[in-house]
This record gives sequence, C-alpha cells and structure tokens, in this order.
Amino acid sequence: MKRTNPLISIIVPVYNKEAYLRECVDSVLEQTYRRIEVILVDDESTDKSGAVCDEFGRADVRVRVIHQKNGGPTAACVTGMKAASGGYYMFVDSDDYLEPEMLAQMVERLAGVPGELVCCNHVVEKQRGTEKMKSAAEPGIYEGDRLREQIKAKLIGEEKKVVPLSRCMKLCEKSLFEGNETYYDYSLRFGDDTNLMYPALLASRRVVIMKGAYYYHYRYVEGSLVHGYDEGLFVGVERLMEAVKRTAEEKKAPDAEGAAAREHCYMLMYVMKNELRSPGKGYRKRIQSIFGDEQIRAMLQNTPITVTERANQLLYLGMMYPGGVLLRVLRLVLRIYDRK
Repeated sequence: MKRTNPLISIIVPVYNKEAYLRECVDSVLEQTYRRIEVILVDDESTDKSGAVCDEFGRADVRVRVIHQKNGGPTAACVTGMKAASGGYYMFVDSDDYLEPEMLAQMVERLAGVPGELVCCNHVVEKQRGTEKMKSAAEPGIYEGDRLREQIKAKLIGEEKKVVPLSRCMKLCEKSLFEGNETYYDYSLRFGDDTNLMYPALLASRRVVIMKGAYYYHYRYVEGSLVHGYDEGLFVGVERLMEAVKRTAEEKKAPDAEGAAAREHCYMLMYVMKNELRSPGKGYRKRIQSIFGDEQIRAMLQNTPITVTERANQLLYLGMMYPGGVLLRVLRLVLRIYDRK
C-alpha cells in the first residue's frame, strides 16, 4: 500500500452544542495524527457555542472558525469544504467525540488514490450505557465490481445499512464531493447525512471497511431531532426521498428505482415511530391520514421488503394496517422502549 501523509480537514458543523463542544474539539485536537486543520462552522448558534469556537481559534493555529447565517447542517458542511485546504475531509458532529488514534489508524488504510473512503465503526453513548455499532459490510477493501455489487448496490433499500450513511466515521478523499451540490436539499433536518453522503459513496472508487475500530463516539441526546417528536418529519422524509431517487437515477445506482422504493418504505418506519411519539391525542387520525394515502398504500403493497428486527416488524405492521387498536398497542410499546 502506498504510504501517504495528507493534510486532513476536519469539519465540525456547530449549532447550539455548548454543553459538549469543548469535549468534541479537544478530542479532535488530541489526535495522534498531527497533519490536520480543524474548521469550526458556527451555524448562527443562539447559545455560547460561537464564543467557544472563537476560544479554540485563538488558542490553536490549526483551528479556523467560520460564523455564518443559519442554513442547516448540510450548508455548514459545504461551507467547511469550500474553506478546506486538505486533500481529505472528515466530518465530526459537535456533540460527539473521537478516540485519539482514530485518524492515525484510518490514514494507515489510505492508498493515496482519488475517490477513496475509509470507514471505521462507532459507539453509541446513551445515558444508561453504551452500545457498539458496526457496518453490515465485511471488513476489507472494496474496488471495481466488488465495490459496485457489495457496497453501492446496497447503500439504500436494505433494513441494515451496509455502510452507515452518516457523514461521520469516515475519512473521505475530497473529489468524492465534487459536483454533488446539485443533489443537496439544504432544508432537510432529517436525513441530511444521507443527502450528503449517498452521492459521495456512489462516486467512490475504493472503500475500506475497518475491522473493530470503534473510534467514533456518537452521543444519543434526548430530545434531539432524531429522538424527539418532529411535527414536520413526514414532509421531511418525502423531500429526502425525492433527493435520493433523483441521485440514484442520475448517478446510475444499481437497481436505482427498486432500491429507492424499498428505502422509501424503510424511511416510513421512522415516520410511524415519530407519529406514535406525538404528545397530542390526534396521533391516530394523523397516522391513518399518512398511511391511508392512496400513493403510499400502493407503494407499500407493491414493494416487498425484508423486515427482521422485532421493533421494525411492529412498525411495519402498523404501516400496513393502521387501525385504532393496533396503534394504541404500538404507542404503549414505544413508550416502554423509550424509558429504557
């Protein structure tokens, strides 16, 4: 393997994460791999996150701070990429943190070629404990037909992602993102990672899946967009799927139409889970309106998907048969799960 020692641009989109930001940036600056620049993009935070960014900028010459009007996480990432000097990008969410050897170990797997990407695994940090999460893909190097058939063909439309579509946990050669802005929907708050990374992964020419390598710590924050009730989630999922379908078709993803339809069905499970978490009494009427829609019912009935996880089986049952009694049972089960 070709030895390489590139400058890596670590891009941290920041929005109202004052409580965790110092731990996050400290973990980046403490990487044993030293050829880094750190770009903190403050997306018009309303807490003291912007001031914390400025403190780091004054204290370490490797840190650059950009303050911008609020545009959402994808806009912040794009701003960071435009300002970056490195040949490789790494994205780190501002409430997460890294193990010190993460970058050094990922750089060891680089070949120094265009279109390459290295993926490590991560640890989910919950209030009641931690959980190790890994890619469904077997560890190894994927190129050519193996990359197309075992990675690109399974990026969407699978119950368990062959490679998580998170922007984090990855070291990406910068050309992966060139020309992709046409696919970005900056209004997305749910699925913005997929919107950013799906076209990049389809453009990849070499993907490395590391073995073990639980270097990235993802903080499960109670009440976040991902884990609380979001009244606009259904609309957001529909917008995300428009972007995903267009990306799959124009980038000629394997089985683009079928994979996108299956992915849409899986995404609707998030919608069902979200609506069951609604604090209002009208949750059943809203669920029946969404899943009783003629187009959605037709897609669900005509798109076979594999559902193996018990929680997903229950959600899928609710999607297919959104009746009143079943919804009450599912809502109770979800409330018990959320307390764990």
